[in-house]
Amino acid sequence: MADPRPKLRRSRTNRVIAGVCGGLSEFFGIDAFWFRLAFLISLIPGGVPGLLIYALCWIIIPKG
Repeated sequence: MADPRPKLRRSRTNRVIAGVCGGLSEFFGIDAFWFRLAFLISLIPGGVPGLLIYALCWIIIPKG
């Protein structure tokens, strides 16, 4: 029986920069807007937390 949940991959179609938010949205079944908003909010306290998390996701999550 196949696993109904998709694998975590960066999106090729739903992307703005690297497809991280699009890939997370496909994996969790949530609109990519909410992930983009979360990364945007995490940039507010100086930028480093949001950029670091996004860069780590870009490196760790394989391209889809």
